[in-house]
Amino acid sequence: MAKTAAALHILVKHKELAESIVSQLNKGAKFDVLAKKHSSCPSGKKGGSLGEFKQGQMVPAFDKVCFSGELITPHIVKTKFGWHVVKVLYRT
Repeated sequence: MAKTAAALHILVKHKELAESIVSQLNKGAKFDVLAKKHSSCPSGKKGGSLGEFKQGQMVPAFDKVCFSGELITPHIVKTKFGWHVVKVLYRT
């Protein structure tokens, strides 16, 4: 079982925008460019990078995707903060 993960994310208020971002990513758009443009999280300035974090550090729905979702594939996650487009880079 993975103990840590590294991920990028883009936080937005509306599901439709999250879906549009995933569509753009699937067509080859750069994650960091979209994060800087759309993310309401301070990590957006860093291209959406959350760095490496331990399991249990993030809110449950976000944590679940980071530790069990497919790597590199963009996922949409709803939390109390809004809609996240999450790209898990690796797990250790």
